[in-house]
Amino acid sequence: MLTFKEVYDNLYCYYGPQGWWPADTPIEMIVGSILVQHTNWRNAEKALQNIKDVLTAEALDNMPLEELAYRIRPSGFYNIKAKRIKTFLDWFKKYQFQIEKIRHFDRDKLRKELLSIQGVGHETADVILLYVFDKSIFIADAYARRIFHRFGYNIPKGYDAFRIDVEEALSSSDVDLYNEYHALLVEHGKVHCKSDPICTGCPLSTYCRRLIHS
Repeated sequence: MLTFKEVYDNLYCYYGPQGWWPADTPIEMIVGSILVQHTNWRNAEKALQNIKDVLTAEALDNMPLEELAYRIRPSGFYNIKAKRIKTFLDWFKKYQFQIEKIRHFDRDKLRKELLSIQGVGHETADVILLYVFDKSIFIADAYARRIFHRFGYNIPKGYDAFRIDVEEALSSSDVDLYNEYHALLVEHGKVHCKSDPICTGCPLSTYCRRLIHS
């Protein structure tokens, strides 16, 4: 069985650097991480385009909730997501909307704060920690769970238990590694390791338990 690092090395060799997160500014990353909840990035991106002219924390904070909800309709669940964006901004305002006032926080302390914000779950918090605040953390999302399960890893049921297992195995504080790893797993999950997988040409097919036992 491949180690977690060997999976990374194989995916990186095959797909190359991904250059994530696909956003221009930290606030766009934050808002995007909320918009992509329960949908795909294509729909989240459409919603982002509708607010591109007001993509600053101050402008979004001043925008009426109803207008924000209307603009982000392509992302689905737009009323809920508009409220979540506003709730996040209420928290962010405590730090004068300045990333640098937060970036030095200890990772786990900041994670606890993010998780206290209504509508910010474990995956959203970890995306923000990694791509906005440059904290080393593994994003244990559905793509990672599906891919590693097919290799025969014993995946814990809980999100944090899975995340911690991978972090301990990688034994790395390299932010770039975690950044690329998440992006590579998402890419692999879209191209090959789908719910209904396309195994032909998969760079990891030799090690896949699903194929070995088929």
